[in-house]
Amino acid sequence: MIRLVLARHGETVWHKENRYAGRTDVALTERGVSQAIHLAAWARHANLNAVWSSPLSRARLTALPAAEAASLPLQVNEQLREIDFGRAEGKTDAEMRILFPEERAAFVRDPVMHYLPDGEDPVRAAERGTAALHAIAEASGEGGRALIVAHNTLLRLVLCSLLGIPLARYRSSFPSFGNGTITEIAISGSSVGLLSFNVPLTQYEERYGEYA
Repeated sequence: MIRLVLARHGETVWHKENRYAGRTDVALTERGVSQAIHLAAWARHANLNAVWSSPLSRARLTALPAAEAASLPLQVNEQLREIDFGRAEGKTDAEMRILFPEERAAFVRDPVMHYLPDGEDPVRAAERGTAALHAIAEASGEGGRALIVAHNTLLRLVLCSLLGIPLARYRSSFPSFGNGTITEIAISGSSVGLLSFNVPLTQYEERYGEYA
């Protein structure tokens, strides 16, 4: 069995304003930096054999302290980047309702068939993200445990793909990955199990042991 710990990067200035942040490099807030430090404290004793990150700076800056704390190199996988939100990039939901109300309404009804205008096809994003996790699992080897720092929408799509949930339900089945939270899956052959979801590190320690 191989365990993959999925963490969303720390809070950014756009997320604080509830703006869609896809491919744009957005700076971490002070809270986001604090979340990265907390993740590093957890990683120091988490028995990790690898730390991986999206290429976007908000993910790398969240993952780097954890890699250093675990005495591991930070490895970057381009396939872990966030989905491209197209014309929604940098916009709030309220702004989208004004700028392209029909497209936004269609997106709410079915975010895969009617993804955001000029954005990336979620099916393709799920394929690349799932391929990245399988490659990381293979590289980790039997009994390995890897930390992967990536993004809200990509991680939700990948979870649906791995667990056999229709992709169109990614927003309803997994409403959000909280910044700096822990989600863990176990992969054994072709089987994937969800061990925990969207757990703040403090609660993770209480539920599963300080460095489970």
